[in-house]
Amino acid sequence: MANARTFGPNTVPTDPTRRTAAIRIPFPARFNSHAERARRHSLQWLQETGLLMGEAATAEYDALRLERLMAYFYPDATGNDLELAADFNAWFFIFDDQFDGHLGMRPEAIEPVVASLVGTMKADGPPQVSGEQGPPLVQGFEDIWRRATSGTPYNWQRRFRTHWRAYMTAHLGEAHNRNAQRLPSLEQFLRVRRDSIGVQPCLDFTERCGGYTLPDELHDSFPLREMREITGDVVIFVNDIVSLVKELAAGDVNNSVIILREQRRCTLEESVECIAARANTHLARFAQLAAALPKTLSERGVLPEVRGHIEHYVEGMGHLMAGNLAWSLATSRYDETGIAAVSGGRQRPWAHLAVAREPSGRGAGRNVPTGR
Repeated sequence: MANARTFGPNTVPTDPTRRTAAIRIPFPARFNSHAERARRHSLQWLQETGLLMGEAATAEYDALRLERLMAYFYPDATGNDLELAADFNAWFFIFDDQFDGHLGMRPEAIEPVVASLVGTMKADGPPQVSGEQGPPLVQGFEDIWRRATSGTPYNWQRRFRTHWRAYMTAHLGEAHNRNAQRLPSLEQFLRVRRDSIGVQPCLDFTERCGGYTLPDELHDSFPLREMREITGDVVIFVNDIVSLVKELAAGDVNNSVIILREQRRCTLEESVECIAARANTHLARFAQLAAALPKTLSERGVLPEVRGHIEHYVEGMGHLMAGNLAWSLATSRYDETGIAAVSGGRQRPWAHLAVAREPSGRGAGRNVPTGR
């Protein structure tokens, strides 16, 4: 049976992160000067929403320096925009960590969690205020949605909502992968992973930081559609290489290196090399599309102002790819400390926000979806 139990500690390669040196990302990793401001703001926001509780959890979270990832993603964002980006990135990672334990194996328990979050989004304005405070995950997401969509065009809100919903729902697909008798093929895996990596909402925020919304007919058509997919895949491949040892320690199979290793019956080291080579092939294709883009837009009669917006958007894709690599090699999330944080059944202090305990005597100790 090809599941998490197949990959024991004896199969862990030596320092797989060194293989990221073979990935040639031809974009500079620029850094936003408001990063420290965003860090302080985000820590306060996480405590106020109840997503972080206590000094120990706050210190463990702060060591990840997640705001620095956003400082790489949006190097030219204003201080206010970077604060918001840091908040939604914090929510991204805290939400993702909910699925490292039992919840990640239970699609039927994930479904109501996702439904409660999707229900907070309105594509035509902020959510209705019920007067009743929801659980931290919902409260935090409502606040992000309200702040991000305020004053934005309807078609951008609709796009943002579609991408957030796909991101949340993809965790159901990942749960099915963990329970499957056989691992999916790499392409089947990527169809889910392209949503669960969360790149699409991040690119939506590139537009928001730039103060524009791309016309749907350009956003959704060639070549931007293919360039977005390439951006997502490169982020996936880098993430899966640097997080490989961490995910083996946690017993997770949702990693392209693990999937390809099973598919090709090769070693993990060989699979890492193949995934790095795949990233380089994607990057070469991205460069080809980017070089041809000005002529393509000119032939389509795209107005100069919109062409400037597209140029900013494409630069944003480069920031995501370069920034993800730079941050991944510096954060403690994937070093020995990060591996220890999810080894031996341990989970992050914030990893139980989507579940609650049943009363003693009736399945006590088993994680079940919270009702509020």
